[in-house]
Amino acid sequence: MKASPADQRRLLDLAALDTAIAQADGARRNPPAAARVKELLAQRQEYSVELTRLLGARDDIAADLARLESDVAVVDARSARDAERLASTSSAKDAQGLEHEIASLAKRKSDLEDAELDLMEKLEGADAAVAAQEALIATTNDEGARLSAEGKAAVADATARLEQATRDRGAIAESLPAELVARYDAVATRSAGAGLLRRRTCEGCNMVLSGTDLNTLRQLADDEVATCPECGCILVRTEESGL
Repeated sequence: MKASPADQRRLLDLAALDTAIAQADGARRNPPAAARVKELLAQRQEYSVELTRLLGARDDIAADLARLESDVAVVDARSARDAERLASTSSAKDAQGLEHEIASLAKRKSDLEDAELDLMEKLEGADAAVAAQEALIATTNDEGARLSAEGKAAVADATARLEQATRDRGAIAESLPAELVARYDAVATRSAGAGLLRRRTCEGCNMVLSGTDLNTLRQLADDEVATCPECGCILVRTEESGL
C-alpha cells in the first residue's frame, strides 16, 4: 500500500489522539477518587449500624434510669405518707411498725440512688460513645462529599478532553486517504496503530529493529507503507529513523 510520507506522518497525530481518547475515557469511567468513595460508603454503612446499636444501648440505660427515678418517687411518697401517719398515731404498736417501714424505705431509697448514680455514669459514657460515632460519620460524610465533588470535576474534565480529542481525530481522519485510515484502524486493534521509527527503534513497541529488518526498510520507497516486524504497527520513517 502506498501513501505520501506527509500523510504517513499524520498517522502519528492520529495515534497520539487515540491514546488521549483512551486515557480520557478511562479517567471518565474511573475517576481517581471512585475507589475511595466506594470504601467510604461501605464504612458509613458500618458506622451507621454501630450508631444504631449505641443509640439502642443508650436508650436502654435512659429507660432504666427513668424507672429508678420513678421508684424513688414512689418511695419518697410512701415515706412521706408513713411520716404523716406516724405523727398522728397514738398507738405504740402502729408507731413501731411505721418506724420500721420508714427505715426500710430509707434503705430502699439509698439503694435506688446508688443504682441511679451508676446508671448516670453509664449514660454519660453512652452519650460520649454516641457523640464519637456521630462525629466519625460526619467526618466520613465530609470526606465523601469532598471526593465526590472532585470526582465529578475530574469526570467533567475527562469528558471535555475526550470530546475535543474525538473531534480532532475526526478532522485528521477526514483529511487522510480513507484506505490509509482503514489500514491504520485495522492495525490499531492489535497494536499502537502507528509508531515513529527513531534511531532504529519502533516507538510503537520500543523494540530495536534488527539489521536485516532495517535493510528491508531501506529498500522500500518513501511512499510505501511499512509495518514494524515486531508489533505490526505502521512504521513512520523520517530523517530520525537511522536508515
